[in-house]
Amino acid sequence: MKRFIVYILIFICGMTYYSSAQADIHYSQFYETALLRNPALTGVFDKNYKVSAYYRSQWISITSPYQTMQISGEYRLSMGHNSNDFLSLGLLGYNDIAGELEQKITGGYMSVNYNKSINTNNNSYLSVGFVGGALQYSFDPSKATFDNQFQAGVYDPTNPNMENIPEPRMNITDVGAGINYNFTAGNSQEATYMLGVSGYHFSQPLFSYFKTFSYTQNIRWNLNAAMVRELNENVILQVHANYAQQGSYSEIIACALIGWRTFEAFSETSFEIYGGVGYRYQDAVVPIVKLRFKRASFGISYDVNTSKLQKASNSQGGLEVTATLTGNYPPSRGAYRKTVCPRFN
Repeated sequence: MKRFIVYILIFICGMTYYSSAQADIHYSQFYETALLRNPALTGVFDKNYKVSAYYRSQWISITSPYQTMQISGEYRLSMGHNSNDFLSLGLLGYNDIAGELEQKITGGYMSVNYNKSINTNNNSYLSVGFVGGALQYSFDPSKATFDNQFQAGVYDPTNPNMENIPEPRMNITDVGAGINYNFTAGNSQEATYMLGVSGYHFSQPLFSYFKTFSYTQNIRWNLNAAMVRELNENVILQVHANYAQQGSYSEIIACALIGWRTFEAFSETSFEIYGGVGYRYQDAVVPIVKLRFKRASFGISYDVNTSKLQKASNSQGGLEVTATLTGNYPPSRGAYRKTVCPRFN
């Protein structure tokens, strides 16, 4: 299994020759958001509910900052006392604002994922997930300026712009699906491996503000891989990687985190602190810090720009903050009590 994961990571690295940019919204702490990466990741954590919030601000040193805000929730249900399978449900909403024209993307997604135990030890799962969503794209025409509104070099917004401005809104629907495999091995020092593939925009909706001239939105393909290994009782290593391709655009990002933890009664983790670094190919180096206290965790990262935009941005990329709360409801019969489950949250 270890060799298999290594081969997959080598394959991802080989794809970087074709990498440039990602058309959909993206995060540097990509491992924290399941529904936008692979619906088969919904519910893949060691409790039975998870609530998360995200905030990202980018390019503040160049133009009006690109800002993304998101909230999500996941819940997994046991399929019965005699079953080791789970049904996981997810709900997500986000709002993205970009550029001087304040183009906004407001979206909502729902996902469903079936986690099938494929061995008698209940430490190996194959998941199949589906996701559907509705999105609205819009911009503010009043923020636009045109040549006809300048006279003798002076801008006058009351001058007619002489342009045929389209309807500043469009609505699209989105459907996607994915599969994911995770396997946990070891006794005193456990290691969990994960590998999945997914696709979004299968409906390839019309994508243009102009009704008479429309493009179709390209399918976005995603490949995700991860490894979490206990180096000893108190030290954990996490490695995450993600490759996405949409039309002629692609993105590859990977990160490694090393963590230290303490325990309280009943072997429940009391406190964890992680530090690490991520790298988005030809774009940014991303220092990351994450804290976890009992059921709550907080992460912060910052993109240090390394792309051709580095001189203009003065290496300043994007600040990103995440907050997550996990737990079991009802507490007395949480799904985690029935099975070994990977710890990716």
